[in-house]
Amino acid sequence: MFPEKLLKTDLEVFKAIKGETEREHSTLELIASENFCSEAVLAALGSVLTNKYAEGLPRKRYYGGCEFVDIIESLAIERLKKLFNAEHANVQPHSGTQANMIAYFALAEPGSVIFGLNLTHGGHLSHGHPVNFSGKYFQIIHYGVDPKTEVIDYDNLWKMAKEYKPKIIVSGASAYPRTLYFDKFQEICEDVGAYHVADIAHIAGLIVAGLHPSPIPYADVVTSTTHKTLRGPRGAVIMCKAKYAEVIDKVTFPGMQGGPLEHVIAAKAVAFKEAMSEEFKEYQKQIVKNAKALAEELKRLGYRLVADGTDTHLMLVDLRNKNITGRDAEKALGEANITVNRNTIPYDPQKPFIASGIRLGTPALTTRGMKEEEMKKIAQLIHKVLSNIGNEKVYEEVRQEVKELTEAFPLYLERRKIYEELLKEIEK
Repeated sequence: MFPEKLLKTDLEVFKAIKGETEREHSTLELIASENFCSEAVLAALGSVLTNKYAEGLPRKRYYGGCEFVDIIESLAIERLKKLFNAEHANVQPHSGTQANMIAYFALAEPGSVIFGLNLTHGGHLSHGHPVNFSGKYFQIIHYGVDPKTEVIDYDNLWKMAKEYKPKIIVSGASAYPRTLYFDKFQEICEDVGAYHVADIAHIAGLIVAGLHPSPIPYADVVTSTTHKTLRGPRGAVIMCKAKYAEVIDKVTFPGMQGGPLEHVIAAKAVAFKEAMSEEFKEYQKQIVKNAKALAEELKRLGYRLVADGTDTHLMLVDLRNKNITGRDAEKALGEANITVNRNTIPYDPQKPFIASGIRLGTPALTTRGMKEEEMKKIAQLIHKVLSNIGNEKVYEEVRQEVKELTEAFPLYLERRKIYEELLKEIEK
């Protein structure tokens, strides 16, 4: 880690990093898109690989001196292909949004019709929101969920596809608690002659463990982030059928990106190796068990869940029957050291900045070792806060209970000790 070098060079940054490390340890992280990567992944991220320019692909670089980054990137590619049984993979995308950008520009021209799930129904900004590149460069038509069941209405999607003949149909979501049926998406795509792009950013780890259907047998292109259920570094990947390999690679570089972040790619390679273990599969099973336990306890306490529960790592809580907005719930829970994010619910009467719900996920808490009993306790703490918004005494009581939980399941213990000792030394 060499943290003493950072401390001597830049005390302000050191203190902020130490503070963030303590924050992650001392709060209950329920943001569904966040997780805690291993010390091995962090070691790769902080390596000298950040110094190396390596435009191009392994053994096809535009710079000399790439023999070692070629080894690492090749490992990342082969491990990713093995994890998902993919025909081709590119590990260079910097983010999920850029991976989606690569997919769209590889398969369609600006102005083409693209179908994506409505953001307020669980979709993502890069699936066609007007403020995003996807909404500016392409003609976006959004499909949604059934008002009663709150799951994707595949029959209506098929009807829309026949009418509008999209160039691409995007499957995938960022706040959808139920199973995605990629075979149904593929059937629709084949019927109307559309390309199928699957965004599995949230559920990639579940797919690796066989807990969610995989899009690989069906979709033309599959994109994913690496930092959610995959528990790797912040970044992304793109996989595709062999016939699209050349165009995907060319749109990645030089089309959309320059030099790849080889230190991040090394960290991805480490995370992919970790994901090959039986321990990782058991971890994913526990994520799902924890999500179900959290969801059931919230329902018992009188909360309405979108689509009546979860099949995955996340759930959406509709707070309208509690007369609370998502924004107020996020703020109140934050005061009690429980971190969540406000989220729209399908057909939400509120604006996204306020929202009627909150999104909860279990990957980060499961990484700490928490199980079903802790999830029930956490649901009760959430209820205690949301039943007493503005009550500072209750917030303090919950903060103490959160502290007991986090101390029982410590995070980055050795790292935190080193930071503390170094800071004491310099303050003497």
